[in-house]
Amino acid sequence: MFKRLDHVELIPSDFERSLDFYTATLGGQLKQRYAVEHPTLAEVAYITLGESAVELLRAPTARAQAQDRERIGYRLMAFEVTDMVQTLTELAGKGITPSWGPMETPAFIRAEITDPDGNAIELREWRQQP
Repeated sequence: MFKRLDHVELIPSDFERSLDFYTATLGGQLKQRYAVEHPTLAEVAYITLGESAVELLRAPTARAQAQDRERIGYRLMAFEVTDMVQTLTELAGKGITPSWGPMETPAFIRAEITDPDGNAIELREWRQQP
């Protein structure tokens, strides 16, 4: 029935800053960017990262909510990386350091970073797929 997770939608506080983060910093490819005529939505940007995608929505009337670390609902998005050390080295060169980890287990290496709005992004290098 299900094939894969198609994309994650985010409403950033600063659309251009987040677009730059997901493209220039993380290396995503901007596939589509277009204006939308809707009362609560002004623009959409669709960015691919490997076989995954992030869709940024410019929503001028959106307001931030309190973000406790552990809460019911969305917690993080996760991307598989081919080499954790190389990935963290490249990100460090762009000013991005892990907010958590890296932690090594026999099955994987895991670390977390955050986007400009503090959304958690897990990075995982599998040593042994589940």
